[in-house]
Amino acid sequence: MNRYVIRTENGTSTEMTREEAIQRVKEYEQQGINAYIISVDEENRIQALGNEFNKPKWG
Repeated sequence: MNRYVIRTENGTSTEMTREEAIQRVKEYEQQGINAYIISVDEENRIQALGNEFNKPKWG
C-alpha cells in the first residue's frame, strides 16, 4: 500500500493513505492553504537533497 504526506509552507504531515491525503488537501483548500500530496518515497528524496521542494507549476 502506498503512503503519502501533505506538504505545506509550514511543513510536512505524518504518513497517510491516498484517500486521507485527498480529504486533508480539500480541507486545507477550504481554509485557503496551499497543500501538495507527495509520496513518502518522494518526501524522503526531498529530505536527502536538503529539503528543497519545488512547487509544481500548473498551466
